[in-house]
Amino acid sequence: MPAWAHHSFASEYDADKPTKIQGTVKKVEWINPHSWITIDVKSPNGNVETWEIEAGAPNAMFRRGFNKDSLPVGTEIVVTGYLAKNGLHRVNGRDLTLPDGRKLFMATSNPFGEPEKNEK
Repeated sequence: MPAWAHHSFASEYDADKPTKIQGTVKKVEWINPHSWITIDVKSPNGNVETWEIEAGAPNAMFRRGFNKDSLPVGTEIVVTGYLAKNGLHRVNGRDLTLPDGRKLFMATSNPFGEPEKNEK
């Protein structure tokens, strides 16, 4: 029988490695305990890399202005957050900017919580 475990921010992500990535939405999963957004990002050498963005629980995301129609496949977005410690193409998302300039806080699991903290 599978078992689900919730992890801490510090076990998987590095608060000292903020990042900003831009890409095209490939998939959105509204699942507990964290929502996931998968995007395709064009690397500097022109290759397309798939990145996974960890966000808050669906309910927390909905309270911050997201809904199931907010991120249709193909939408170009910019995400700021924190890189995974293991080097995978994974980010704990802090906020997301939509093509029309609206910025949405992603209900990050970063213990600092608020979007303006830890800014570098």
